[in-house]
Amino acid sequence: FIQLVLKQEQEEYQREGIPWRHIDYFNNQIIVDLVEQQHKGIISILDDACVNVGKVTDKMFLDALNTKLQKHAHYSSRKLCATDKTMDFDRDFRIKHYAGHVVYSVIAFIDKNKDTLFQDFKRLMYNSSNPVLKNMWPEGKLSITEVTKRPLTAATLFKFSMIALVENLASKEPYYVRCIKPNEQKSPLLFDDQRCQHQVEYLGLMENVRVRRAGFAYRQYYDRFLQRYKMISEFTWPNHDMRSDQEAVKKLVECCGFQHDVAYGKTKLFIRTPRTLFHLEDRRTQMIERIVLFLQKIWRGTIARLRYKRVRAVYIIINHYRRYKVKSYIREVRRRFQNVGSMKDYGKHVKWPTPPKILRKLEDTLQSVFQRWRAYQLIKTIPPADLPQIKAKVAAVENLKGQRVDLGLQRTWEGNYLATKRDNPQMTPAFSARASELKRKDKYMNTLFSSHVRKINRFNKSEDRAIFITDRHLYKLDPLKSYQVMKTIPLYNVTGVSVSTGKDQLVVFHTKDNKDLIVCLDKMQPANENRIGELVGVVANHFRSEKRHFQVKACDPIQCSMHGKKCTIMVETKINQSQPDFTKTRSGFVLSWPGN
Repeated sequence: FIQLVLKQEQEEYQREGIPWRHIDYFNNQIIVDLVEQQHKGIISILDDACVNVGKVTDKMFLDALNTKLQKHAHYSSRKLCATDKTMDFDRDFRIKHYAGHVVYSVIAFIDKNKDTLFQDFKRLMYNSSNPVLKNMWPEGKLSITEVTKRPLTAATLFKFSMIALVENLASKEPYYVRCIKPNEQKSPLLFDDQRCQHQVEYLGLMENVRVRRAGFAYRQYYDRFLQRYKMISEFTWPNHDMRSDQEAVKKLVECCGFQHDVAYGKTKLFIRTPRTLFHLEDRRTQMIERIVLFLQKIWRGTIARLRYKRVRAVYIIINHYRRYKVKSYIREVRRRFQNVGSMKDYGKHVKWPTPPKILRKLEDTLQSVFQRWRAYQLIKTIPPADLPQIKAKVAAVENLKGQRVDLGLQRTWEGNYLATKRDNPQMTPAFSARASELKRKDKYMNTLFSSHVRKINRFNKSEDRAIFITDRHLYKLDPLKSYQVMKTIPLYNVTGVSVSTGKDQLVVFHTKDNKDLIVCLDKMQPANENRIGELVGVVANHFRSEKRHFQVKACDPIQCSMHGKKCTIMVETKINQSQPDFTKTRSGFVLSWPGN
């Protein structure tokens, strides 16, 4: 075993050009010669004793050993060494093996060495009709004339068997597996140190370790070494650009600082100490973790990019489809409305195409633009003097559409009815004089509305008054005193108006100081003319032009504040009523409106 290991080591070092130094170890050949040397070995002496004529005893065999081997350094017995009491006279002898001393007893050596199984018995078993027995005795195949030699002894057979085994091992490339028995109790938890040490010594493992220590503990081909450890150095990962793998391995070892613990062969790298290999493995383990994380990152990035490309392709298809739908819709709108400028109604009867979902808000914008264009085309033909009235009517529709039946849109809105002969035939000069006086005093620019009204006085009684609304103030006038100003309310103090939903002319002006003005339009010519829409329209349009908030509410009953107190105004239609009149109730007032 030791020679085989040494031979392999020496041949590999010579093949790779690595210097080899001599190693001192115990050569077991002297023990082999002691046992099996021709004519001088123990086996030869034992065979001679077995073939002698007459009775030969074990003591005689031991005496022959003592006579022929008394000068051998590795042989002793009690006769040769009388002071050694570990052996008995005429029974024991000792052989000094490389691992230790072994004492043998010669009792039954002669009997065990003789082969009493003669050839005629082997021939008998071979000629058996049982095929199993026949196969067990192939030596019986020889006839009686072919067998002339005496049967070989057991020791000789063992010797030939060992020689054949060694020759077979020499022709192969053996790999040894040494098994260590930890204890004699077959326990998995017990470790006998002395027992294991004895096995290590007698198996020759100490010599093997000594041989290995003298050389290099690890050797590997350059390409395989590089394949395993190339990730340690930046010069070799992922691939090197040097002339050969040997140069790449040298660069890797120099980067790690192990150049003094290695040797470079022709095809292999030799590492002397295991510590260097362990350090390389530790660094490789650390780099493997980083490489795995890097590969995971790259793979996740690849998956993410593929997913992004698919999603991006989906969105590109969606955007192209949407663009197609938008273009189709725009083309259809253009086709339908391209000649609306020459139509009498400017495209009012043209039906809008159904837009895609994404253009629903755009459709509202387009329709709004179209309606504004159409309104502009219509308004273009209206004289400039009629535009304020048109704007007022639009404001009335926006605030009261669907809440009152008649807004008076079909007639011409005159606004300042107290200055007309139709509504105020006798007091027109007096009102004109009062209006001129207020214009000089308050410097208003435009008159919005004026009319006779019925209102509630401070005694909760109904009385005749008039209202005069300019672009700056709301005046309450007394027609019996040449339209003397009874109360002036700045328009910035007015927050809104409330009207009923019926045909009556009730209107409540709400103020910031909660002193609302409650009136009912009266003495109109003709009597059934509805002027609530006109009043609301002109006032709301004025507030809009000044970009101020103005709230219009149509409800039944009307909630308001009078002298700082909450009250409710209800409307009742009475057939026999000649003129509008207010009546006090517990919760407020009731307006009695004349029925048809």
